[in-house]
Order: sequence, then structure tokens, then C-alpha cells
Amino acid sequence: MAIVVKRVYEKPKPQDGTRVLVDRPVAARTYQKRPALEAWLKELAPSDELRRWFHAHREAWLMFRKRYLKELTRPEAAEQLQELYRLAGQRKRLTLLYASKDEEHNNAVCSRICWME
Repeated sequence: MAIVVKRVYEKPKPQDGTRVLVDRPVAARTYQKRPALEAWLKELAPSDELRRWFHAHREAWLMFRKRYLKELTRPEAAEQLQELYRLAGQRKRLTLLYASKDEEHNNAVCSRICWME
């Protein structure tokens, strides 16, 4: 399965496959304006505390990844992870959508890396 990441503000394309928003700070109206989304799994986003910490420590990408993966073991995140797996099985391509301006260091990129490992 191909897993790609894309900013939620980019225009949807048919080749995106299953489109899933995995970010918390995006306003609900953004989700509602994007009918091409299959789901909004906000529990797969880093906590506000971790997100703020990472914004202050951009050089600590590996530490962010470690802390983020630990957060994904929370029960509410684990439930939404199962939903993500279910959605991933529906098509050959999964697009994880995020809101961050940093296209190289964000939770969607981290999720993709972890999924591929």
C-alpha cells in the first residue's frame, strides 16, 4: 500500500485514495468544507502539550517521534488507529492529511515513517 502525506489545504485529487485528516488544531469547519475526506481522526494527532514542545524544539525531531509514538498507545488513539487500518484496507493508497506548515516534520510524516518501518 502506498502511504502519502499532504497538507489538508491542498486540493484533493482522485489519486489520493483514502484521505484521512490526522491533525487536531484544524478547525471543524475546515473538515466540513473538505468533502473528499474519509475521516477526521484527531486522536492520532499529538497532544497540545507535545505539539507546543516540538514547536519550541524543532531540532528534536527524533525525541518528538519517540514521544508521539508513546502517545499513540493511549486507548483513544489506539481505537482510532484501528479505524485508520480499516480505512487503509479499502483502497490501494492512503493519504494522511495534516495542517502544519512544516512539510518535513509533522505527525503525519512521523506516522507514515512508523507505518513503513
